[in-house]
Amino acid sequence: MIINNIFSTAGLSIAEDKEFFESLCEGNNLKIERIVSRGQVSPPGKWYDQPENEWVILLKGKATLEFEKSQMVHLSAGDYLLLPAGLRHRVTYTSNDPECVWLAIHFK
Repeated sequence: MIINNIFSTAGLSIAEDKEFFESLCEGNNLKIERIVSRGQVSPPGKWYDQPENEWVILLKGKATLEFEKSQMVHLSAGDYLLLPAGLRHRVTYTSNDPECVWLAIHFK
């Protein structure tokens, strides 16, 4: 048995323009991942349009998501939401200090 800590980010190699994604658990129609952001945002014009549902909670930091119809959602630590499959969205802000630590659950 290996014990890890969701907040342990020391030593992670995170590129300035890319978030860090770590699969924590994967199975039939389910994926749980940790995402660490340090100021990264979606590239201009890039929209996520995922084929599965995603439930996401921001465990640490602050972030802003934009939805296709120009709706903005500002998130603080503890905020969570469900992104239904096909809901076009993008990340327009993630804090660098403190860094953002997300937990995302993808499912059909």
